[in-house]
Amino acid sequence: MEKFFIRGGIPLHGTVYISGAKNAAVALVAATILCDEPCTLENVPAISDITKCLDILRSMGAVVRMERDGVIYIDPRSINTTEVPYKQAVTMRASSYFLGTLLGKFHEAFVPMPGGCDLGDRPIDQHLKAFRALGATDKVVRGANYVKADKLIGNQIFFDMVTVGATMNAIFASVRAKGQTIIENAAKEPHIVDVANYLNSMGADIRGAGTDVIKIRGVEYLHGTTYATIPDQIEAGTYMVAAAATKGDVVIANVIPKHLESITVKLRKCGVNVEENDESVRVWVDKPLQNTTVKTQPHPGFPTDMQPQFSTLLTMAYGTSRVTEEIFNNRFRYAAELRKMGADISIEGGKVAIIQGVDHLSGAPVQATDLRAGAALVIAGLAADGMTEIGNIHFIQRGYERIDEKLQKLGADIKRVIVPENDSVEMSG
Repeated sequence: MEKFFIRGGIPLHGTVYISGAKNAAVALVAATILCDEPCTLENVPAISDITKCLDILRSMGAVVRMERDGVIYIDPRSINTTEVPYKQAVTMRASSYFLGTLLGKFHEAFVPMPGGCDLGDRPIDQHLKAFRALGATDKVVRGANYVKADKLIGNQIFFDMVTVGATMNAIFASVRAKGQTIIENAAKEPHIVDVANYLNSMGADIRGAGTDVIKIRGVEYLHGTTYATIPDQIEAGTYMVAAAATKGDVVIANVIPKHLESITVKLRKCGVNVEENDESVRVWVDKPLQNTTVKTQPHPGFPTDMQPQFSTLLTMAYGTSRVTEEIFNNRFRYAAELRKMGADISIEGGKVAIIQGVDHLSGAPVQATDLRAGAALVIAGLAADGMTEIGNIHFIQRGYERIDEKLQKLGADIKRVIVPENDSVEMSG
């Protein structure tokens, strides 16, 4: 079992380079199934969710080759099944993307119910609604979603709510359908735009990605391409908050500052200095942190995937802050872990956190409950007095490439240690 041991209280200084976006990359890998020729993906993060996605492709017969760090060659022409293995599918939410890509290419898909972090009920009813609009039927067979269509015909799709996953799958299923598909109430996240750009580079005809109406005219053939993944908005935001929490001075490089605007606005409201450049932001603190309010919303609002990290920062801000979670209904489980470190945080109705700032946090043994909660605990450990021991770090490794190494380069005292079950170690130095 691996754990992180962090000796906190050290301000972060230096430059950190952001990896390719996890939420984009998992979709780009799945989207390659739609292509009729080999593709090369660049700036792909070395995280466990990508490893699982590539394992799924290999299990279905695709040729997958690591060309060099961050560069992956995928040839989907040898795929010989439309069934995704149970073992890989149930460990991550992104496995649902294989429903849309397999249906779009082969008119059939058999994908076990997706897994991932436990953030409450995340049904795929809107995904299935999109598939049905295009002419597919669906049923549950042996705990898996089975979708099938004799042919896919473009149609009007209106989502009852804004949903990233269903928007992705509607695009995947439509890109080779006959005629035009119009997706209304579509999600607008940067990774939606990235996927559309990737498919367009193959010859797809997708317009309006990044707005709430996406128009797709189906094509018969998609050619190979080389494409670089956008920088990770959430990884960048995590390091921005870590710099603020430790009262450091950090340049976050290889970013698209516009993607970070909602995070930047809230940091500035807390009294944090944020300087934007063409492809980087600098974050530093020279005065006490102040309280604020946060409410998660679909893009371009404040991202739910940054809520745990920002809430951790607010535990050290002067005054009372209020954080409202509008996307997921099980996202405050990390609060109990922060309380072990001295945070004053209470949850009302499962949707609202009331945070009273404290003078300092103290190191303690804690457990990551999901990916972003794990990142929040890393931030807490970096800012806390003394030693913090974080368990279940496999959650963190799902979405952060070499987080311990990147933090070490910024001066953090963090080590990844293999320890026996139900045991801990002392970290020296």
